[in-house]
Amino acid sequence: MTENTQDNTGKFVAVCKRECETCAMIVPVLRQIADHEIHLTVYTQDDPDFPEGLSDVLDDTGLEHSWRLDIETVPTLIRFENNREAGRVAGWDRQQWRRLTGIPDLGEDLPAFRPGCGAKNAEPGMAEILAVRHGDLRLSSRRISAGAAEDEIETCYARGWTDGLPVVPPTELRVVRMLGGTIRRPDEVIARTPPNLIACTVEKAAINAVMAGCKPEYLPVVLAAVEAACQDEFCLHGLLATTYFSGPVVLVNGPVRRAVGMNSGVNVFGQGNRANAAIGRALQLIIRNVGGGRPGEIDRATFGTPGKYGFCFAEDEENSPWEPFSVERGFAEDTSTVSLFAGGEVQGVFDQQSRDPESLCRTFAACLRAVVHPKIPMSADAVLAVSPEHGRVFSQAGWTKADVKAKLHQLLQLPGRDLVRGAGGIAEGVPEDFIDADLPKFRPGGLDIVFAGGPAGMFSAILGGWVATGAGGSQSVTREIKS
Repeated sequence: MTENTQDNTGKFVAVCKRECETCAMIVPVLRQIADHEIHLTVYTQDDPDFPEGLSDVLDDTGLEHSWRLDIETVPTLIRFENNREAGRVAGWDRQQWRRLTGIPDLGEDLPAFRPGCGAKNAEPGMAEILAVRHGDLRLSSRRISAGAAEDEIETCYARGWTDGLPVVPPTELRVVRMLGGTIRRPDEVIARTPPNLIACTVEKAAINAVMAGCKPEYLPVVLAAVEAACQDEFCLHGLLATTYFSGPVVLVNGPVRRAVGMNSGVNVFGQGNRANAAIGRALQLIIRNVGGGRPGEIDRATFGTPGKYGFCFAEDEENSPWEPFSVERGFAEDTSTVSLFAGGEVQGVFDQQSRDPESLCRTFAACLRAVVHPKIPMSADAVLAVSPEHGRVFSQAGWTKADVKAKLHQLLQLPGRDLVRGAGGIAEGVPEDFIDADLPKFRPGGLDIVFAGGPAGMFSAILGGWVATGAGGSQSVTREIKS
């Protein structure tokens, strides 16, 4: 027996699998370690009979030990002292194995170095499976069992969890994978969700994000959207209860847009982009399933809008002639944010003739006047989404966003004698005091401008708001997206 160069009173653990050529190659090395009367335990990931010729080989085909040891590569050799890891080597590296074991002639007949293979516990999807099977993460939500012949999608529908469209069944594994998208604790309460003011935890949000079809990387955006929706100034309870068309519209700014693949261009308000669709839908499902905001109950909309399935889009910051909406709200340009607006219908703006900003503003003003009712002032807010072709008219003339807003404010002064009384549009007219006055179409801060849409087409869009705005109704809110 060769004399060791260090005290080997510690315990050694090796992890390997038969299908790995490097593992097969180092079997004589494992025997050599055992011959030095070093306490060596070998965990085998794929074959309980491999490696042969060793007395302490344990079956780890269930991968629990590999998962707990955080093995990424096989073979891996780990040294423990006083039940604490004192060092490890992944793959075969003769010098490092000799240094770790203190055996100077270890593996003399083998190549100096060979890379290992990927561990089975590190294969795609296995981390979440093993976390569910062996981890400390315990979901607190109630488990629903479905019969062997029962369709899980139909079960979700029958229990009232859907928006009318099929949802992804939220299995424990899928929820754990979704929770991997955030560093926040599953039991953290992110908001009390109207109308029932039920505590929405990260776990509850993750369950609904699964059902909506989200990827884990979308979850921080969903969480921020829920937090924003539940701010008092957004007035989500009132927005749910209204008979008007409106629902939450989600606008995303910052680096997260590109990180999760959101659409800010062609067909920006339409179908086809998973991130836009799933994030907006997740918010609506959380409002429904956690808060209790169901149509026909608290939701009393006369018509509603398809946007209540989920309305979410990103601003095209890269091509915009102006600062992003989030920067306008006081956030740094490299900060990701979500903004919510109580919006309803999408109203198209068609102008293929205007080549100067004043003419285009006159078109915008004529269309903006029709929000809610052309003869009612300060009854609803609006978001004007300016397209690249229309945006180019302003950028070529050097107009800032503030310039556009100032011109629109000037053009949207409504003569009192042309107005009707109140949000109901009563035909008797306005009080005598207002007949000779001009009133603004929008309250101060009630008109926002964003930049989005496809590069072709001289169209823009108006998102008309809820008829209850300002301090007595809903105000747009912005929230930072955190991991």
